[in-house]
Amino acid sequence: MRPWMIVLAGLLLPMAASAQEAPHHVGSQACGSCHAAESQAWSESHHALAWTPPTDRNVLADFDDADFAHGSLSVHFAREGDRFIATVREGDRPETAYPVHSVAGIAPLQQYLFETETGRLQSFDVVWNVERKRWYPLYPDQDVPPGDGLHWTGTYKNWNGRCAECHATGFAKNYDPRSQSYRSTQAEIGVGCEACHGPASAHLDWTANGDLGGVQGVDAYGFTMKTEAGPDAWIQQCAGCHARREPFEDGNPLPGTPFHDAYRLSLLQPDLYFSDGQIRDEVYEYGSFLQSKMYDRGVSCTNCHDPHSARLKADGNAVCTQCHSPAGNAAFPTLRPADYDTPEHHFHPPGSEGAQCAACHMPERTYMGIDARRDHSFRIPRPDLSAKTGAPDTCTSCHADRPPEWAAARIAEWYPASTHRGPHYGEAFALARTDPLAARPDLMVLASDESRADIVRATALYLLETAANADVAGDVAPLLSDASPLVRRSAVRLQRAASDQDKIVRLTGHLRDPSRSVRFSVAQELLGAPIAYMPERTAADMRAAMTEWQRSLASRLDFPETHLVLGGIALQLRNLPAALGAFREAVKLDPQQVGAWVTLVRLTAATDGAQAARTVLAEARTHNPANPALDDLGAQIPEQ
Repeated sequence: MRPWMIVLAGLLLPMAASAQEAPHHVGSQACGSCHAAESQAWSESHHALAWTPPTDRNVLADFDDADFAHGSLSVHFAREGDRFIATVREGDRPETAYPVHSVAGIAPLQQYLFETETGRLQSFDVVWNVERKRWYPLYPDQDVPPGDGLHWTGTYKNWNGRCAECHATGFAKNYDPRSQSYRSTQAEIGVGCEACHGPASAHLDWTANGDLGGVQGVDAYGFTMKTEAGPDAWIQQCAGCHARREPFEDGNPLPGTPFHDAYRLSLLQPDLYFSDGQIRDEVYEYGSFLQSKMYDRGVSCTNCHDPHSARLKADGNAVCTQCHSPAGNAAFPTLRPADYDTPEHHFHPPGSEGAQCAACHMPERTYMGIDARRDHSFRIPRPDLSAKTGAPDTCTSCHADRPPEWAAARIAEWYPASTHRGPHYGEAFALARTDPLAARPDLMVLASDESRADIVRATALYLLETAANADVAGDVAPLLSDASPLVRRSAVRLQRAASDQDKIVRLTGHLRDPSRSVRFSVAQELLGAPIAYMPERTAADMRAAMTEWQRSLASRLDFPETHLVLGGIALQLRNLPAALGAFREAVKLDPQQVGAWVTLVRLTAATDGAQAARTVLAEARTHNPANPALDDLGAQIPEQ
């Protein structure tokens, strides 16, 4: 057993099988005979074509002896019979021919997967621009060398661990940490019917003879995702893939699993979102949608998108005027009926780009070079906040020759009595990113304001962490029982600022929180607590939560991030061999993890002496030359 596995000893064993019979997958083709219209709409959708085999129909790129070069990389794309081949040369490395294993996506770009080792799929960084019909590099400003974690053969471009879950149905990663290999399986490549509704075997039994074949945990029609579920449950089902999040399981959770039992949602963090909540990095839709008034009023994904074709239900502004019109929409009685698709509202020529609702209320950012995606927070433009928050201004993104002050003045002229120019949480968040102590009073108010979106309140708590003290931990303790799992989870983390006694008293009562994301946070914060001195029921709850959390970690041992967590656990438990093993595994998976190298050097110095530490430091420098943190570390190692 590797040293870092000591931390998970006994937790890598499979869970006991459930006594009740579970439904199984039957494939999307089994649905078409009864649901012909839905099946036809789905068959041409981006969901159905999210992952496909490399056939003449599916491969859109030029493999007719095409050549491409970028930096030290050169590629020749060709056909060999019915196979598509990419012959790759990088620097002085030998030329390698990779048959295309499978295809990811259909538009606006198409990416190709290579099997670099048996079972290990990697997504190639030279991709096909479908509209312009040309090859292009995903990262034109980078020339990432082999051995770098961000290289297309590296850990972050691994399809099995990073991508396949959202491009497949019934996917299981099946990573073996001992051999560091994958035996991944899926019921179907592509996002099929059962990816959203759940395995359909019990549904077929119901259609055939009116019973569910003894299957438990399904609705009256045989589905794990309840057919009559409310809007928020369906939004959470979509969010499983349309969110920036950390998964808790080895592959697809069973459809119908509450989002916060399957994932840890990323908050409005500085590297992901601008301070006012606008999208920054590739965060998909859920985190921004949670900020919107539309979500608060019960609007769901399927109010705008057809669930089977995944297309908008109408073209242009018509998708918005389903509700935002003089007629309004009886399903949303709080919406004020008014004519919005008019120059009196948008002050742009009819039919122009500026007259499109999405242009002002859903600004775009482009990812993967050409993939423009819209912000789903449906915010009112606030150029008056741009100087305070540093966030983009949708007005001057089009009127690039004008400053935000000009845009703010025009909006004030158009809407002199507007109620939408008051304080915004982005101001407090912007201050917190530079001076969290000064922002602390405003963050405390935001966190307790139940009229705010849950993700905003949770982010306020997250931003309080660096300014927290025992008093702050006590003040936010009531939020440990908040209705929102996002808020509860963030409130748990703030208890690390409390005294050990107060932290234990406050958190042990939440070891049975209904949300796994919260239970995992409680387990993490109580790591190392004196379980032997706890009442037996509390100790049992502690063991259960800790086991559940660590089993979840065991499903992500192909992630360097997981080994950083395991290393931290081992240090808290004062298990230096396990800590050394965990940080060593982290840098093996990602040699650019400088923080892990620093810890590894210091641990090596403590356990094996200065000479051994210098050897590790020299290894770190080969992967990270001229790195200031490593240079500083070298000066700290004492001479023998």
